[in-house]
Amino acid sequence: MAEIDEFAMSLLEESKRFLEKARECPDAPGEVAYLHAALMLAFCSLEAHTNAIAADFALDNSLSVHEKALLLEKDVRLEDGEFKIHPSLKVMRLEDRIQFLHLRFSGQPLNRSETWWSELRSAIVLRNQLTHPKEAGEIARGNVERAVTAIIDTLNAVFLAVYRKGFPSASRGLSSRLDF
Repeated sequence: MAEIDEFAMSLLEESKRFLEKARECPDAPGEVAYLHAALMLAFCSLEAHTNAIAADFALDNSLSVHEKALLLEKDVRLEDGEFKIHPSLKVMRLEDRIQFLHLRFSGQPLNRSETWWSELRSAIVLRNQLTHPKEAGEIARGNVERAVTAIIDTLNAVFLAVYRKGFPSASRGLSSRLDF
């Protein structure tokens, strides 16, 4: 297993442990802090897994320059009459990268009517409220549990589409291996 894969898994395990800690926390401010940590680490894990999958396939010669650039989040420029990947960062929406990976490597478009997809979209809204606050928002344990579950389900769907096998820890759901 590559170092990035291990790191991505550890982020998810930390997220799930913080969610467990939130359930155990006797005071509201502590619970909220654990919920914030759980949500953010779950998204960090999703990003890390997506980047690891992208890196696995970025060298595939069957991909076009534009497809490679999308996977690597790099810009494409026309130089000397040829499209080339430029080292400058070009951030892509996470949802777009997930849909691309699914379609490109399974041959089937992602079914956006799946429950996990709508839950992921709700989770992104929740994450954005925390990451880009415009007002003090409230966070509920049930919403974070659904968000982390959606991320696990998303990873499972992407792994099935790309690798033809499920996400290794999907069967554990929200149970963490950590005990801090």
